[in-house]
Amino acid sequence: MTALAPPAPPSTGRRSGAPSLLRWLLRLHRPALLVWVGLVIVVGALLLWLGGPLTNASAEAWKQYNDCKTDTCAYDQHAIGRYKDWYTYTTIAVVAVPFLVAAWSGATLTSRELENGTAQLAWTQSISPARWLAAKLALPAVLVIVGSGLLVALHHWAWSTGQGRIDTAKNWYDIGTYAANGTATGAMALAGLVSGAFFGLLKRNSLVSLIGSLCATGFLWSVIALATPHLWPTVTKVSSLKHSVPSGSGISVSQGLLTSTGARIANPQCGPITEGNCRTVYTKLDAVSYYNDYHPYSHYWPLQLTATAIILTVTATLTVATFQLLKRQTGSVNFGKAAAV
Repeated sequence: MTALAPPAPPSTGRRSGAPSLLRWLLRLHRPALLVWVGLVIVVGALLLWLGGPLTNASAEAWKQYNDCKTDTCAYDQHAIGRYKDWYTYTTIAVVAVPFLVAAWSGATLTSRELENGTAQLAWTQSISPARWLAAKLALPAVLVIVGSGLLVALHHWAWSTGQGRIDTAKNWYDIGTYAANGTATGAMALAGLVSGAFFGLLKRNSLVSLIGSLCATGFLWSVIALATPHLWPTVTKVSSLKHSVPSGSGISVSQGLLTSTGARIANPQCGPITEGNCRTVYTKLDAVSYYNDYHPYSHYWPLQLTATAIILTVTATLTVATFQLLKRQTGSVNFGKAAAV
């Protein structure tokens, strides 16, 4: 591959290099920094409002509704609706963070400077390509970890304040709630950051890099979402056919009927054995009970942490690939200097 530009020999002024590089990065990405800080502050404030006043008002409205003994009782329907709406809005905002990071990283982190030549200019000013890339990744990574971690923690707190108090509060295994409440979202934001840097080096075109980083982030998250139910051993619960559905609340992996021999067969969805011709249906199938392989709430953190570890492993691998791609494009690069940033 044709080298982008040979790096100039590093100068001896190492002590002043790091602060000047940091100031240059802050000045270059000041608008994005301000937007990120503003986003974290606004969404964080909304989550505090959601978990405090909105939850209290909705919980009181549900208490009034549940205590009602007649058809003319008054309760605050608007409070229930406000909680539901703002919970949805804030959940979407938190889940969208990895995609926002990936879009910014793909559009500006490395691609824009390679497009306009400022990266090559920086490499002639005693900044090696490896050190340039390390600084490009390190500072945003810290901000992404702190910001996304704070939003995830606040969302988990806001969700927990409504449990047992609001009848329509989301369950822990709701797709959006599960994602916004856990560490995997923060890890995915880091993956989006690195994918943007990788595609920026690979394509050196802001628009193409933006699209590539978004697609890569979406693909990785889709794979993790599909794999999550299989990342931890399930619990099996057997229940009576007198129920309409198998018992067990959580992330269901497999459900069906058990025969008298212990064999597993598909559930015909007939309903409880006490209704209609369901007894005849179950007798023909030799079904004696339901089974449900699922993840209860106690599996939440094992699933989250396992998924987080996988995402971080992919991110680390992509980081190494990004540095290797830079090395191929610029020729011989002293990667040892990157550790000094």
